[in-house]
Amino acid sequence: MPFPAYTQERTILVFGDSISAAYGMDPDKGWVHLLGERLKREGITARVVNASVSGETTGGGLVRLPKTLEVHQPDLVVLELGGNDGLRGYPLDKIRDNLAAMTGMAKSAGANVLLVGMVLPPNYGKRYTQGFEALFNEIAAENQVAFLPFLLDGIATPQSLLQRDGIHPKPEAQALMVDQVWPKVVELLGPGDHGATDAVGK
Repeated sequence: MPFPAYTQERTILVFGDSISAAYGMDPDKGWVHLLGERLKREGITARVVNASVSGETTGGGLVRLPKTLEVHQPDLVVLELGGNDGLRGYPLDKIRDNLAAMTGMAKSAGANVLLVGMVLPPNYGKRYTQGFEALFNEIAAENQVAFLPFLLDGIATPQSLLQRDGIHPKPEAQALMVDQVWPKVVELLGPGDHGATDAVGK
């Protein structure tokens, strides 16, 4: 499909953890770098900044985000945090508060937001895992931002696409992750005000 012509270069800030930081591989093979390459191939003028840090929690992200927004002034923020909080069993209310605060910061800075959800292994207990997975959608709805339920949808199950730790995707899985995020990114990157869009809640 034809993409709208952009009058100026757009900036995408990917603010995540090891899933977006290309843990265990060359950064050039990670999904964030591949997203930038795909944008170029499609003729979309956009700069992709990867501010992801392996091991990052929502608390750490909350501290880092204000300066990161100030420096890069993004048009779109892909917020991919919370997985490490869940794996450490952090209180759900705290995770929710941190993610909501970061979402608000990004919107106040004039950026569209794509909030990426995460799932946990079943051994964390049904009550905790269900509450954890639900909070992402709730935050997206409450703050009227776009939501992607799971960046690794269809990728986390096949062991052949995971590294030895059973958590992080291999290089072979990265292009599939780009496919997951691509429709949302293209829609949110389009011309217009940086507020709620048709991508919200889809």
